[in-house]
Amino acid sequence: MKIYFAGSIRGGREDKEVYFKIIEHLKSYGKVLSEHVGYKDLEEVGEKNLSEEQIYVRDMTWLKDSDVVIAEVSTPSLGVGYEIREAEILRKRILCLYRTQDAKRLSAMLTGDRNLPVREYTSLEEAVKHIDDFLKLIS
Repeated sequence: MKIYFAGSIRGGREDKEVYFKIIEHLKSYGKVLSEHVGYKDLEEVGEKNLSEEQIYVRDMTWLKDSDVVIAEVSTPSLGVGYEIREAEILRKRILCLYRTQDAKRLSAMLTGDRNLPVREYTSLEEAVKHIDDFLKLIS
């Protein structure tokens, strides 16, 4: 299985540890095409060795090649939102994970989409369970 993982880069890297752990778990299901999102040394400026266009083309190719998309949406990100919408257009199976937070609400553009499964979690274990349930359902 080819998995596209979406998580914030330029929108903020507060959750990079969570991304790393989720990606490590996803590897037990197949190849994570966008593994770099979980790199601990990747900063908000993003990848320095690629142009903006190279990043776009590479990521859209990965998205098209993927079997499934897992998006961690706790940190708002224009790029992640774009990837989710593109995945919908491509008719990919998508799971969004949202860590519940005080005084923060997830965008209605995600929660209002009846075709987009959004699962809330409070611990990494709970996020992993949502992933397992989702991937077992589609395999």
